[in-house]
Amino acid sequence: MLFAHDTEVSLVTTAALINTLPGASHSGDDELATVEQLAEFLDRFEFTGYRAGDAGELEEMRALRGRLRELWTHEEDGVVALVNELLSEANALPQLVRHDNWDWHIHATESSAAVARRAQVEAAMAVVDLVRAQELSRLHECAADDCSAVVVDLSRNRSRRYCDVGNCGNRAHVAAYRARQRSA
Repeated sequence: MLFAHDTEVSLVTTAALINTLPGASHSGDDELATVEQLAEFLDRFEFTGYRAGDAGELEEMRALRGRLRELWTHEEDGVVALVNELLSEANALPQLVRHDNWDWHIHATESSAAVARRAQVEAAMAVVDLVRAQELSRLHECAADDCSAVVVDLSRNRSRRYCDVGNCGNRAHVAAYRARQRSA
C-alpha cells in the first residue's frame, strides 16, 4: 500500500465517478444517468452516510464529475487551488473516525452531509496526500488513443497506463502482438 487505505479508496472511487462521464466509457453513454445507477455506484464503492436517493442528489453528483476531472488535468498549482476551493466550499473539518468495518480514517464532513459534498471532500482530501507526497503524476488519462477515461496509478513502479473502463490495456497488448506477428 502506497498511501493510507482511505486515500487509495477515495482516489479509486473518484476516478470511477469521473469515468461515468459521457465519452469516458467506451459506450459513449453517461453511466450515471439515473437515480438507480447512482445507488449502484454508491453501493459498489461502499459509500456510507446519508443518501437522499432522489434526482437532486443525482444532479449534484453529475455536476461534481467535471470539477473533479480537473484534478487530473491541472499542474500542481492548479490542483492545489482546486483542492483548497473544494475543501473551503464544504467547510471541511478533518476528524478521525472509525465505523462499520473501517478502522481509523479521516472524514472531513458530517455523515449527514449531501452525498456530492462528501464525495467532493473525500476526493480533495485524497489529493492532498498526493500533493504532499509529490505524487500527482499518479493521476493521468488512459494511454489508449481512443479513450478519455482517467487512471489512478497505485502500482509501486508507476507503470499503470490504461484505465479499467474499456479493456484498453488488453486491446493495446493484442494490437501490439498482432503487429509483431505481421512483421515476423
